[in-house]
Amino acid sequence: MTNVHYNVDDDTIAVVEDTDLPRRLKDEVYETLEAREGATVEEADELAKAVESRYLDTRVDPLDPVGTVSAQSIGEPGTQLTMNTFHYAGVAEIDVTQGLPRLIELVDARKTPDTPMMTVYLEGEYATEREKAHEVVWNIEATKILALGDVSTNVADMRVQIALNEDTLEERMISAEEVAGIIEDSLGVKTVQQGTQIEFGPEEPSYRDLLQLVEELREITFKGIEEVSRVVIRREELEDGEEFVLYTEGSAFGDALEIEGVDASRTTCNNIHEIHRNLGIEAAREAIIEETNNTLAEQGLDDVNVRHLMLVADMMTNRGEIESIGRHGISGSKESVLARAAFEVTVNHLLNAAIHGEVDDLDGVTENVIVGKPIKLGTGDVDLRMGSTTSGNSQAD
Repeated sequence: MTNVHYNVDDDTIAVVEDTDLPRRLKDEVYETLEAREGATVEEADELAKAVESRYLDTRVDPLDPVGTVSAQSIGEPGTQLTMNTFHYAGVAEIDVTQGLPRLIELVDARKTPDTPMMTVYLEGEYATEREKAHEVVWNIEATKILALGDVSTNVADMRVQIALNEDTLEERMISAEEVAGIIEDSLGVKTVQQGTQIEFGPEEPSYRDLLQLVEELREITFKGIEEVSRVVIRREELEDGEEFVLYTEGSAFGDALEIEGVDASRTTCNNIHEIHRNLGIEAAREAIIEETNNTLAEQGLDDVNVRHLMLVADMMTNRGEIESIGRHGISGSKESVLARAAFEVTVNHLLNAAIHGEVDDLDGVTENVIVGKPIKLGTGDVDLRMGSTTSGNSQAD
């Protein structure tokens, strides 16, 4: 028994304990019985048997081809997905790849998504006060020079001139002195700063060098995370009340988690490799399940059983690294030569196998289908041998 105490009698506990249900399901049955005041032992027995029957029905039968069923269960709804969807659910200002391209991105385990984004949750006063939330926004969103003021070139004097906006500097909590210092460090030039005016130029008068300095100036990130081009702040109704939530275009998950005010326990991103690097392989597995589930649900296909998605995520992560489902990942690393050859680049696989003298034991589905043998699943995995007895009657061993 667990440490949870239920207000149900010993006979009822004995009835439920006698079932083959997992502990978590038994606890749920206890809670349900506790909520039904005055439930009899017969009613408890009926409920326990009904739950056990449903539980046994949902279990996979021995020798079931779970991989094939999962592939079919995800692949068929995948044909209903749209080819191009960029609108992010609930946030019209953020464009994120959805539909079939996103599903392909996930199973291919692409290093960087086409449209990386983060959902940043805040903690404490940062989550409830708009000004504090904006502090986090400016620490995440990359601030370039054109956001701080106007840039012009004085060709006669060979100087780059910057007129900073005082209100913007105050809002983004950065001073003109800091801007001048960052320019000097990044470009290796000497700046002249007076109030909100900054100017500098190349060491030797050169129009080409002047234009080069302007181009390099525009690439400098003065504050925030370089990879994050934009942050949208929204007030949302969550379980604990209304909170400010940030949605970003661009992703730098590790850097975002270190910023003061960011709730690292809830913040996430759509790049499974970044989650793997920062939080580990188990978190990456959860992210694959969550992202594929959300992609299907976004298109109204949320009736795909999550266990199919869990199997795919398990296959992609069970070696401690994220592997793609393709010839560069799981399909390409199968032990069977014929299974690898049946997937892609057939001649190369067969040629390499012949050179290295590989042997195919015909254990899997694909290779048995190719050679015309019964596959070792379901009834195909059961061997029956008929032998004669002394009485002359046949008997199955």
